[in-house]
Amino acid sequence: MTAELNADLEKTKVHEELLIFPSFDQGDAWKLGMQLRAAAEATGSSVTIEICRGDDTWFATSMPGTAPANADWARRKRNLVNLLHTSSYAVGLLQKLGTDVPSLMGLDPRDFTPHGGCFPVRVRDTGVVGTITVSGLPQRDDHFLVVREVAKYLEVDLGEAQN
Repeated sequence: MTAELNADLEKTKVHEELLIFPSFDQGDAWKLGMQLRAAAEATGSSVTIEICRGDDTWFATSMPGTAPANADWARRKRNLVNLLHTSSYAVGLLQKLGTDVPSLMGLDPRDFTPHGGCFPVRVRDTGVVGTITVSGLPQRDDHFLVVREVAKYLEVDLGEAQN
């Protein structure tokens, strides 16, 4: 189990190194949001998707089969990524491996959660400007749905870090 967690943690590092936007605007948020929704629909998945720039929501949709709880999970994941500038899945993996960053920082679990599905939007020469969040699948699946679709959008080959 530890080997699988470490392997996924290494993949999250690759994701964050490779998935950098040249720029990011509302048009990108709309296109990527629709692409994420289509990918979820293609697999029969029910998810909530949010794309934010800072505190501004630029894309949001909740598919049939989701509940208000999915939006709350998205908010809690987003808060964590906004604070730490790393994917919520990576923070959750660290927690499972013994480094509980949210507890060490005294973060309220009602507002911050290290569950996979929120990924930082990094812009080249700027840094983290926003988040892309999916909620509704098991956390590893939420994370990989986001990174696979961002990689397609940016035309980046993730190689072995794709799954």
